Amino acid sequence: MVSSSDRPEIAFFDLETTVPTRPGQGFAILEFGSILVCPRKLVELESYETLVKPHDLSLISTLSVRANGITSDAVVSAPTFSDIADKVYDILHGRIWAGHNIIRFDCVRLRDAFAQINRAPPEPKGTIDSLALLTQRFGRRAGDMKMASLAKYFGLGKQSHRSLDDVRMNLEVLKYCATVLFLESSLPDIFTEKSWVSPNATTRNRSNGKLAADGSGPSTSPPSSSRNVDCNSSPPTHPIFSLLTSDGGVPVQNGVDPVHAQPDPFDLGPLVDNIENTPVEANEAMEEESSAATASNTITESTEFLGLDDVSIPSITVTTAPFFRGPQKIQILHRDTPLQIRCDALKVRFGLSRRFVDHAGRPRLSFVVNVSPNLCGVLDACDDVAKRFVDSDSNSEWRPVVNRKPGFYNSPTIRLQLPTVAEGDNVRWITEIYQKELSSSSSAQRVVFSSYDVAELESLIRPGCLVDAFFSLDPYDYQQNAGIRLVAKKLIVGSN
Repeated sequence: MVSSSDRPEIAFFDLETTVPTRPGQGFAILEFGSILVCPRKLVELESYETLVKPHDLSLISTLSVRANGITSDAVVSAPTFSDIADKVYDILHGRIWAGHNIIRFDCVRLRDAFAQINRAPPEPKGTIDSLALLTQRFGRRAGDMKMASLAKYFGLGKQSHRSLDDVRMNLEVLKYCATVLFLESSLPDIFTEKSWVSPNATTRNRSNGKLAADGSGPSTSPPSSSRNVDCNSSPPTHPIFSLLTSDGGVPVQNGVDPVHAQPDPFDLGPLVDNIENTPVEANEAMEEESSAATASNTITESTEFLGLDDVSIPSITVTTAPFFRGPQKIQILHRDTPLQIRCDALKVRFGLSRRFVDHAGRPRLSFVVNVSPNLCGVLDACDDVAKRFVDSDSNSEWRPVVNRKPGFYNSPTIRLQLPTVAEGDNVRWITEIYQKELSSSSSAQRVVFSSYDVAELESLIRPGCLVDAFFSLDPYDYQQNAGIRLVAKKLIVGSN
């Protein structure tokens, strides 16, 4: 067996998977792509790409096809994961692994796939997650941390969401980012991130973007079969090498002395720990779901809820603020205050939905109410400003917050989300829920639930009942879907 010390190459890899559409469905690998890279010269040594046939072709839903373009017909004659397991193991085991968001997604999916065929998974000798690596330094200037946003920033073309193309784009993005950081660190008092002109404004990078789009650019060119690279002979020739240090989570190799090496400017330990310890949420890319953020983690809390008559549409704006899962998050403001709305007597059209679950297996509850023209006007205005703020090249489909189904255009609806929070072994709803008798003038009484019992809540929020709703607006951009979630902070439910 080849020892890990004899495998100095970095294995960049990426998976394309199905998108789960129901609780407990899980993911199925549809494509695996990898590139072995010399850590000394950052040249491509070997590449491998294959489609993968899942055990059940029905897992490839319309949502999955929209995410990566891989159809059932495309994989019907492809090998199964069991067929390629030896090859994947040989590529990855004992090497440094690299990729974008691989700690929370690709590595987890890979281990699951090996477990399903009763095989021990490959083990890395080090891991470079470019999501963690670049979040600290490039989030503010390049927008969100999606690969598509980083590629656009550097003029590398659009992300294809196919494994090998995405791997090459990841490597190119990492090279560009490292070069910029290297230049900035050489003259830190002169070069700042605000002093740089966007690469998209330069002729060179516009040209590169065009080349990448037609398949002839640097991110899509195949490796030369005649290439003979000695990974152990030359000194580092690219500033990305400064990222591959023991301080960055990768073992020092090939004679690099950590004592005399330059101090690592990234210090990613706490950030990587945070990513590793954050559970991966399901790909719930439907109109009522987005796990880009939870209601308990809004950027700025506000106790003020505005009635519709108090909302001035010209005063609705959007801004961004730091967020624990990424460099920034969109927030909708009304006169510089987070917009939260109160609406009385909303009629429930559809009761509680428990179609989706969170990472802990708890139902993500929501219900649908009819909306008035005034509320539609306010929410449409919020949609408009938030949609314009979201980058048009983010590969995300905008989902309007007001649902106007064909044939029911004059009966619009919205969906209100009911978030939960775990406190030790106990779970509770974050939403404050009150009940009042319609025939009584007495004030509403808060409902105390005996336990986390969805059926008990279902008996309270029924089709046809009237609800006074206090809710916040939570924009998201996740898994090729973007929009605004309406998160119920307080409900007053009427009963007869």
